[in-house]
Amino acid sequence: MNVFDFDKTIYDGDSTRDFIFWCFRHRPKTLLSIPRIVYAAARYYVFHVGTKTEFKEKMYRFLKSIRGAEDVERFWDEKLSGIKPFYREIHRDDDMIISASPEFLLKPLEKKLHITVIASKVDINTGEYDGLNCYHEEKVRRFRELFPDAEIDEFYSDSYSDEPLALLAKKAFIVDGDTLIDWDYSRHKKNLRT
Repeated sequence: MNVFDFDKTIYDGDSTRDFIFWCFRHRPKTLLSIPRIVYAAARYYVFHVGTKTEFKEKMYRFLKSIRGAEDVERFWDEKLSGIKPFYREIHRDDDMIISASPEFLLKPLEKKLHITVIASKVDINTGEYDGLNCYHEEKVRRFRELFPDAEIDEFYSDSYSDEPLALLAKKAFIVDGDTLIDWDYSRHKKNLRT
């Protein structure tokens, strides 16, 4: 089994950000959420107040102004071309994505890419989380919850914040654009805010 982070790893960009901007273009009512998103981002990233889950819950309130699964499908109809060529070349049927992005956004990829998705459980109608943001150690916990004895052959991520999953893999890679680099375990991230 190979395991992948998603954003900037096998997808060329940040899918959550891309979906938000897609919604701004296609569902103008979501533009009313911009002040709340800016405030929540400043509170978390500038003033270091609250958790990443709390920040994202405030950000995802724009979901109340979209057409749920219908808009997610339309988004992927336009954005599936953002899957990087290297992934298409190494794809295996038992591949798994483990991402902090919302599950409702990535779940359609199970059929489109023939992969398994583990992601942050966010209600598509309210933006509320069911559990923690699927980030850092939470990725390992969620993986082990579903696959207690599974071995990871190869792990791929664009960020050293995913070291807990890299440590479970026989081989791990940092993805820099389209370049695969052997994981450097001396570059682990410290003081991560979850």
